[in-house]
Amino acid sequence: MSGAVLVTGATGGIGRAIALRLARDGWRVIGTTRDRDRAAELRACARRHGLSLDTVLMDLTDTASRERGFAEALDLGGGRLRAVVNNAGMAMSGTVEDVTEQAARDVLELNLLGPVQLARLALPVMRDQGGGRIVNVSSLSGRVATPMIGWYCASKHGLEAVSDAMRMEAERDGVRVVIVQPGCYATDLWNEVFARMAAIGPSAYADCYRLLNAVKPLVAGRLPSPEPVARVVRRALTAPRPRARYSVGVDARVALAAERLLPARTADAAKQAVVGLRAAALWRLLCGRAAPMDGIPPLPSR
Repeated sequence: MSGAVLVTGATGGIGRAIALRLARDGWRVIGTTRDRDRAAELRACARRHGLSLDTVLMDLTDTASRERGFAEALDLGGGRLRAVVNNAGMAMSGTVEDVTEQAARDVLELNLLGPVQLARLALPVMRDQGGGRIVNVSSLSGRVATPMIGWYCASKHGLEAVSDAMRMEAERDGVRVVIVQPGCYATDLWNEVFARMAAIGPSAYADCYRLLNAVKPLVAGRLPSPEPVARVVRRALTAPRPRARYSVGVDARVALAAERLLPARTADAAKQAVVGLRAAALWRLLCGRAAPMDGIPPLPSR
Protein backbone atom coordinates (compact mmCIF):
# COMPACT_ATOMS: atom_id res chain seq x y z
CA MET A 1 0.00 0.00 0.00
CA SER A 2 1.35 3.42 -0.93
CA GLY A 3 1.20 6.49 1.29
CA ALA A 4 2.95 7.84 4.34
CA VAL A 5 3.28 6.62 7.90
CA LEU A 6 2.69 9.30 10.51
CA VAL A 7 4.75 8.85 13.70
CA THR A 8 3.84 11.10 16.62
CA GLY A 9 6.42 12.20 19.17
CA ALA A 10 9.15 11.33 16.67
CA THR A 11 11.99 13.49 17.99
CA GLY A 12 13.03 11.49 21.03
CA GLY A 13 13.22 8.07 22.63
CA ILE A 14 10.97 5.39 21.20
CA GLY A 15 9.41 7.70 18.60
CA ARG A 16 12.79 8.66 17.18
CA ALA A 17 13.84 5.01 16.98
CA ILE A 18 10.60 4.13 15.18
CA ALA A 19 10.87 7.01 12.68
CA LEU A 20 14.49 6.24 11.78
CA ARG A 21 13.90 2.48 11.58
CA LEU A 22 10.95 2.87 9.21
CA ALA A 23 12.81 5.42 7.09
CA ARG A 24 15.76 3.01 6.90
CA ASP A 25 13.38 0.32 5.66
CA GLY A 26 12.10 2.55 2.87
CA TRP A 27 8.87 3.87 4.38
CA ARG A 28 7.65 7.39 3.63
CA VAL A 29 7.90 8.72 7.20
CA ILE A 30 6.39 11.90 8.57
CA GLY A 31 7.26 12.61 12.18
CA THR A 32 5.36 14.99 14.44
CA THR A 33 6.72 17.24 17.13
CA ARG A 34 5.62 20.37 18.98
CA ASP A 35 9.05 22.01 18.62
CA ARG A 36 10.42 23.46 15.38
CA ASP A 37 14.06 23.14 16.45
CA ARG A 38 13.67 19.50 17.40
CA ALA A 39 12.00 18.84 14.06
CA ALA A 40 15.00 20.31 12.25
CA GLU A 41 17.38 18.23 14.38
CA LEU A 42 15.49 15.03 13.53
CA ARG A 43 15.68 15.77 9.80
CA ALA A 44 19.39 16.51 10.13
CA CYS A 45 19.93 13.24 12.01
CA ALA A 46 18.14 11.35 9.24
CA ARG A 47 20.33 13.01 6.59
CA ARG A 48 23.51 12.06 8.49
CA HIS A 49 22.37 8.45 8.21
CA GLY A 50 21.55 8.80 4.52
CA LEU A 51 17.81 8.73 5.22
CA SER A 52 14.91 10.94 4.25
CA LEU A 53 11.90 11.86 6.34
CA ASP A 54 9.58 14.82 6.79
CA THR A 55 8.22 16.49 9.89
CA VAL A 56 5.10 18.44 10.77
CA LEU A 57 4.38 20.53 13.82
CA MET A 58 1.54 19.07 15.86
CA ASP A 59 0.35 19.45 19.43
CA LEU A 60 -1.87 16.43 20.01
CA THR A 61 -3.68 18.19 22.86
CA ASP A 62 -4.75 21.14 20.70
CA THR A 63 -7.59 20.55 18.22
CA ALA A 64 -6.53 23.19 15.69
CA SER A 65 -2.87 22.11 15.77
CA ARG A 66 -3.83 18.46 15.44
CA GLU A 67 -6.09 19.08 12.45
CA ARG A 68 -3.62 21.41 10.76
CA GLY A 69 -0.71 18.98 11.24
CA PHE A 70 -2.76 16.04 10.02
CA ALA A 71 -3.81 17.90 6.86
CA GLU A 72 -0.18 18.82 6.16
CA ALA A 73 0.95 15.23 6.69
CA LEU A 74 -1.77 13.95 4.38
CA ASP A 75 -0.68 16.41 1.72
CA LEU A 76 2.96 15.31 2.07
CA GLY A 77 1.79 11.70 1.63
CA GLY A 78 0.01 12.47 -1.61
CA GLY A 79 -3.41 12.18 -0.02
CA ARG A 80 -2.82 8.63 1.21
CA LEU A 81 -2.05 7.47 4.72
CA ARG A 82 -0.52 4.05 5.07
CA ALA A 83 -0.35 4.07 8.87
CA VAL A 84 -0.44 6.11 12.05
CA VAL A 85 1.90 5.25 14.92
CA ASN A 86 0.58 6.96 18.04
CA ASN A 87 3.71 7.19 20.15
CA ALA A 88 3.67 10.67 21.70
CA GLY A 89 3.11 10.64 25.43
CA MET A 90 4.24 11.89 28.79
CA ALA A 91 5.04 10.41 32.18
CA MET A 92 3.13 11.28 35.33
CA SER A 93 4.61 10.12 38.62
CA GLY A 94 3.38 10.59 42.15
CA THR A 95 0.69 8.91 44.19
CA VAL A 96 -2.91 9.42 43.12
CA GLU A 97 -3.33 11.68 46.15
CA ASP A 98 -0.33 13.86 45.30
CA VAL A 99 -1.01 14.45 41.58
CA THR A 100 -3.02 17.63 41.05
CA GLU A 101 -6.23 17.70 39.03
CA GLN A 102 -4.57 19.74 36.28
CA ALA A 103 -1.61 17.37 36.07
CA ALA A 104 -3.99 14.42 35.82
CA ARG A 105 -5.87 16.17 33.02
CA ASP A 106 -2.59 16.85 31.20
CA VAL A 107 -1.55 13.20 31.12
CA LEU A 108 -5.00 12.02 30.05
CA GLU A 109 -5.15 14.66 27.31
CA LEU A 110 -1.81 13.66 25.78
CA ASN A 111 -1.68 9.91 26.41
CA LEU A 112 -5.33 9.04 25.83
CA LEU A 113 -7.47 11.71 24.18
CA GLY A 114 -4.79 12.96 21.77
CA PRO A 115 -4.07 9.59 20.13
CA VAL A 116 -7.76 8.75 19.91
CA GLN A 117 -8.62 12.08 18.30
CA LEU A 118 -5.80 11.62 15.77
CA ALA A 119 -7.14 8.16 14.99
CA ARG A 120 -10.57 9.73 14.41
CA LEU A 121 -9.00 11.92 11.73
CA ALA A 122 -7.20 8.97 10.14
CA LEU A 123 -10.04 6.45 10.05
CA PRO A 124 -12.16 8.09 7.30
CA VAL A 125 -9.07 8.46 5.10
CA MET A 126 -8.11 4.82 5.59
CA ARG A 127 -11.68 3.68 4.99
CA ASP A 128 -11.85 5.58 1.68
CA GLN A 129 -8.52 4.18 0.49
CA GLY A 130 -9.44 0.61 1.45
CA GLY A 131 -7.36 0.05 4.56
CA GLY A 132 -4.47 1.05 6.79
CA ARG A 133 -2.87 0.46 10.16
CA ILE A 134 -3.11 2.29 13.48
CA VAL A 135 -0.46 1.29 16.00
CA ASN A 136 -0.97 2.67 19.49
CA VAL A 137 2.17 2.56 21.62
CA SER A 138 0.96 1.79 25.11
CA SER A 139 3.16 0.44 27.89
CA LEU A 140 3.58 -2.37 30.33
CA SER A 141 1.53 0.03 32.49
CA GLY A 142 -1.37 -0.39 30.08
CA ARG A 143 -2.09 -3.71 31.76
CA VAL A 144 -0.15 -3.65 35.05
CA ALA A 145 -1.11 -0.92 37.52
CA THR A 146 1.77 0.20 39.71
CA PRO A 147 1.83 2.50 42.74
CA MET A 148 3.45 5.92 42.29
CA ILE A 149 2.42 6.17 38.62
CA GLY A 150 -1.33 5.64 38.94
CA TRP A 151 -2.42 8.41 36.58
CA TYR A 152 0.05 7.27 33.93
CA CYS A 153 -1.34 3.75 34.28
CA ALA A 154 -4.87 5.13 33.96
CA SER A 155 -4.00 6.88 30.69
CA LYS A 156 -2.45 3.75 29.20
CA HIS A 157 -5.22 1.43 30.47
CA GLY A 158 -7.70 3.79 28.81
CA LEU A 159 -5.72 3.84 25.56
CA GLU A 160 -5.76 0.04 25.44
CA ALA A 161 -9.50 -0.15 26.13
CA VAL A 162 -10.31 2.31 23.35
CA SER A 163 -7.87 0.54 21.02
CA ASP A 164 -9.64 -2.77 21.63
CA ALA A 165 -12.99 -1.21 20.77
CA MET A 166 -11.54 0.55 17.71
CA ARG A 167 -9.93 -2.68 16.50
CA MET A 168 -13.33 -4.39 16.36
CA GLU A 169 -15.09 -1.38 14.83
CA ALA A 170 -12.55 -0.68 12.07
CA GLU A 171 -11.76 -4.23 10.97
CA ARG A 172 -14.58 -4.40 8.43
CA ASP A 173 -13.00 -1.44 6.58
CA GLY A 174 -9.60 -3.08 6.32
CA VAL A 175 -8.07 -0.99 9.12
CA ARG A 176 -6.00 -2.95 11.62
CA VAL A 177 -5.56 -1.47 15.08
CA VAL A 178 -2.62 -2.81 17.07
CA ILE A 179 -1.31 -2.18 20.59
CA VAL A 180 2.42 -2.28 21.36
CA GLN A 181 3.38 -2.62 25.05
CA PRO A 182 7.03 -1.75 25.69
CA GLY A 183 8.75 -2.49 28.97
CA CYS A 184 11.48 -0.21 30.31
CA TYR A 185 13.86 1.36 27.78
CA ALA A 186 16.36 4.19 27.85
CA THR A 187 14.25 7.26 27.02
CA ASP A 188 13.63 10.73 28.44
CA LEU A 189 10.46 9.33 30.02
CA TRP A 190 12.48 8.07 32.98
CA ASN A 191 14.10 11.45 33.57
CA GLU A 192 10.60 12.92 33.51
CA VAL A 193 9.36 10.36 36.06
CA PHE A 194 12.11 11.13 38.55
CA ALA A 195 12.00 14.90 37.96
CA ARG A 196 8.28 14.98 38.73
CA MET A 197 8.76 12.98 41.92
CA ALA A 198 11.57 15.28 43.04
CA ALA A 199 9.32 18.31 42.47
CA ILE A 200 6.47 17.06 44.68
CA GLY A 201 6.19 19.11 47.85
CA PRO A 202 5.40 17.91 51.37
CA SER A 203 3.78 14.50 51.18
CA ALA A 204 2.79 11.55 53.33
CA TYR A 205 4.80 9.49 50.83
CA ALA A 206 8.04 11.48 51.02
CA ASP A 207 10.02 8.45 52.20
CA CYS A 208 8.96 6.50 49.09
CA TYR A 209 9.98 9.36 46.79
CA ARG A 210 13.39 9.57 48.48
CA LEU A 211 13.88 5.82 48.04
CA LEU A 212 12.93 5.88 44.36
CA ASN A 213 15.12 8.89 43.61
CA ALA A 214 18.00 7.15 45.36
CA VAL A 215 17.82 4.23 42.91
CA LYS A 216 17.58 6.48 39.84
CA PRO A 217 21.25 6.03 38.85
CA LEU A 218 20.86 2.25 39.00
CA VAL A 219 17.73 2.30 36.84
CA ALA A 220 18.73 4.93 34.28
CA GLY A 221 22.17 3.47 33.66
CA ARG A 222 21.04 -0.07 32.87
CA LEU A 223 18.12 0.37 30.51
CA PRO A 224 18.49 -0.89 26.92
CA SER A 225 18.09 1.12 23.73
CA PRO A 226 14.50 1.41 22.39
CA GLU A 227 15.47 -0.15 19.05
CA PRO A 228 13.61 -3.43 19.85
CA VAL A 229 10.38 -1.43 20.13
CA ALA A 230 10.97 0.04 16.68
CA ARG A 231 11.45 -3.44 15.23
CA VAL A 232 8.20 -4.66 16.80
CA VAL A 233 6.31 -1.64 15.45
CA ARG A 234 7.64 -2.45 11.99
CA ARG A 235 6.39 -6.03 12.46
CA ALA A 236 2.97 -4.74 13.52
CA LEU A 237 2.84 -2.62 10.38
CA THR A 238 3.90 -5.34 7.96
CA ALA A 239 2.37 -8.57 9.32
CA PRO A 240 -0.47 -9.77 7.04
CA ARG A 241 -2.51 -10.63 10.14
CA PRO A 242 -1.09 -8.58 13.01
CA ARG A 243 -1.73 -9.59 16.60
CA ALA A 244 -3.94 -7.41 18.76
CA ARG A 245 -1.01 -6.85 21.17
CA TYR A 246 2.74 -7.08 21.05
CA SER A 247 4.69 -6.89 24.31
CA VAL A 248 8.33 -5.85 24.01
CA GLY A 249 11.06 -6.75 26.46
CA VAL A 250 11.62 -9.51 29.00
CA ASP A 251 10.45 -7.26 31.83
CA ALA A 252 7.15 -6.58 30.07
CA ARG A 253 6.48 -10.23 29.32
CA VAL A 254 7.36 -11.36 32.85
CA ALA A 255 5.29 -8.64 34.51
CA LEU A 256 2.28 -9.28 32.29
CA ALA A 257 2.45 -13.01 33.00
CA ALA A 258 2.79 -12.39 36.74
CA GLU A 259 -0.20 -10.05 36.68
CA ARG A 260 -2.31 -12.80 35.12
CA LEU A 261 -1.11 -15.61 37.36
CA LEU A 262 -0.49 -14.15 40.82
CA PRO A 263 -3.28 -13.52 43.33
CA ALA A 264 -3.98 -9.81 43.70
CA ARG A 265 -2.75 -9.72 47.30
CA THR A 266 0.59 -11.24 46.33
CA ALA A 267 1.04 -8.93 43.35
CA ASP A 268 0.10 -5.91 45.47
CA ALA A 269 2.60 -6.86 48.15
CA ALA A 270 5.40 -7.23 45.61
CA LYS A 271 4.70 -3.82 44.08
CA GLN A 272 4.40 -2.16 47.49
CA ALA A 273 7.71 -3.65 48.55
CA VAL A 274 9.49 -2.46 45.40
CA VAL A 275 8.46 1.19 45.85
CA GLY A 276 8.91 1.17 49.63
CA LEU A 277 5.30 1.78 50.55
CA ARG A 278 5.36 -0.54 53.57
CA ALA A 279 8.13 -2.62 55.00
CA ALA A 280 5.45 -5.11 55.99
CA ALA A 281 4.62 -5.68 52.34
CA LEU A 282 7.81 -7.66 51.85
CA TRP A 283 6.96 -9.84 54.89
CA ARG A 284 3.49 -10.45 53.48
CA LEU A 285 4.96 -11.33 50.10
CA LEU A 286 7.35 -13.86 51.59
CA CYS A 287 5.11 -15.31 54.29
CA GLY A 288 1.72 -15.03 52.65
CA ARG A 289 0.15 -13.37 55.68
CA ALA A 290 0.01 -10.01 57.39
CA ALA A 291 2.97 -9.12 59.58
CA PRO A 292 2.40 -8.01 63.17
CA MET A 293 3.72 -4.53 62.38
CA ASP A 294 0.95 -3.89 59.84
CA GLY A 295 -1.15 -2.56 62.71
CA ILE A 296 -4.43 -3.27 60.95
CA PRO A 297 -6.55 -6.09 62.33
CA PRO A 298 -7.91 -8.52 59.74
CA LEU A 299 -11.57 -8.36 58.82
CA PRO A 300 -13.72 -11.00 60.53
CA SER A 301 -14.34 -14.05 58.38
CA ARG A 302 -17.88 -14.71 57.20
